[in-house]
Amino acid sequence: MNQLAPGVYDMMLEAPLVAGAASAGQFVNVLCGEHLLRRPISICGFDTGRGGLRLVFEVRGKGTAWLAERRAGESVDIIGPLGHGFSLEDRSLNAVMVGGGIGTPPLLPPAKFYGGNATMIAGFRTASAAILQQDFAASGARTVLCTDDGSAGFHGFTTQALTTHLETQPCDVIYTCGPKPMMHAVAGIALVRNIPCFVSMEERMGCGIGACLCCTCATKAGDGSVQNARVCLNGPVFNAAEVEWDG
Repeated sequence: MNQLAPGVYDMMLEAPLVAGAASAGQFVNVLCGEHLLRRPISICGFDTGRGGLRLVFEVRGKGTAWLAERRAGESVDIIGPLGHGFSLEDRSLNAVMVGGGIGTPPLLPPAKFYGGNATMIAGFRTASAAILQQDFAASGARTVLCTDDGSAGFHGFTTQALTTHLETQPCDVIYTCGPKPMMHAVAGIALVRNIPCFVSMEERMGCGIGACLCCTCATKAGDGSVQNARVCLNGPVFNAAEVEWDG
């Protein structure tokens, strides 16, 4: 277990069955001690050959605080891989990933997939909160660090950096994960430029398999009506054009 930033931890698990079945954008449900509900955590990386599964998470309550205290050699009960992840098909496309805060970890696998054709725009409150910058650089992606207070990189929001990037660089697809207002804005930028955009939604989850219906988000059906989709089962990744952002 490594601490990447205040309250943010990096955990590597030996889980060959989960790692062998995982794909970018999926998550696992982690049993955190005696806490009844499992905690959904995005998959930051997976090694199908060695069976390694990487989770990067932020302490937000008693469950994740318990998880942050685990040490090498201990066992952790997980269910996964779960959910519908990112569609990755053509490595030759020019891809842009836009991550905000703890929404950046699930974007590392897509960055590795596209390599030199990827640009990773990551935003944090301040320099001390920035995570995974070396990992994204090692993937071959061009990295753009944004901080709200200007303590490192670009002084401003990820959406500003994205707009600047799109003015001079080609882009065939956008992937984003982070605060909902940020993803909404990214989706709007992609829409006016007719760029396919995929968002990884975050909602409070119970079962993680679509049974309890507590993690729904509003989406647009083919006939224009609005319906509730289950983030854990139908997502967490959705085509941004299908999300009803004001729902």
